[in-house]
Amino acid sequence: MPTPRYTREIPQRYRLEANKCKNCGRISFPPRQICPHCGGRNFERTRLSDQGKIVTFTTIRVAPTQYSSQVPYSIAIVELNEGVRITTQVVDCKPEDLGVGKPVKIVFRKMYPEGKTGIICYGYKAVLV
Repeated sequence: MPTPRYTREIPQRYRLEANKCKNCGRISFPPRQICPHCGGRNFERTRLSDQGKIVTFTTIRVAPTQYSSQVPYSIAIVELNEGVRITTQVVDCKPEDLGVGKPVKIVFRKMYPEGKTGIICYGYKAVLV
């Protein structure tokens, strides 16, 4: 991920910040300028819970170069307590330990070092509870 984009996304990556529409109450993550539900443009920042459950998952066995040392690894769609769904890697478990509906906690971990700049990119991942 290019450095400027990564820097812009730090609030949602590090603090799980989202926008809550003041008109209809829908939470958007990542934050948006216009509510996808009602078209409203007035938002308040809200912090999402770090607790959720697995909605679906898959195991990656052939990975892009930057993740090749981690195979096999699992990616899941996690629904947080607020109803927001995120796609994230599930770590610290075997792929066969995963299941739909299993509770997870969102944690922050190293993602990868960025190219020539050497900046280490961090983001959220999930662990089984």
